[in-house]
Amino acid sequence: MLTIYGIKNCDTVKKARKWLEAEGVDHRFHDFRADGLDDALMARFVDALGWEALLNTRGTTWRKLPDVDRTGVDAQKAAALMVANEALVKRPVWEKGGDFRLGFAPKEQEAIKAWARA
Repeated sequence: MLTIYGIKNCDTVKKARKWLEAEGVDHRFHDFRADGLDDALMARFVDALGWEALLNTRGTTWRKLPDVDRTGVDAQKAAALMVANEALVKRPVWEKGGDFRLGFAPKEQEAIKAWARA
């Protein structure tokens, strides 16, 4: 089954979930805030997608971090920051059968749909 990870109030996650329902794609939603985001799950994300792709450095959460947190970022530090501040994770993260995808750009929707149904 397809799992979509994110934050329920995120506009992109809302669009993705609405799209999945409209397309009739069976899925489950994992809300980082309600269902949690721990080190083990983050390690799976980082292993599959890379911390550079996952870390959202464009949002207000990143800009509000102290300078010490935003400097010298490596995989371990990025993972810890994302676990502590789930809004730092780019969303949505998709998982199906241990395979992961990231994001919901309009140009990728057909590929996501085919992947989800495969």
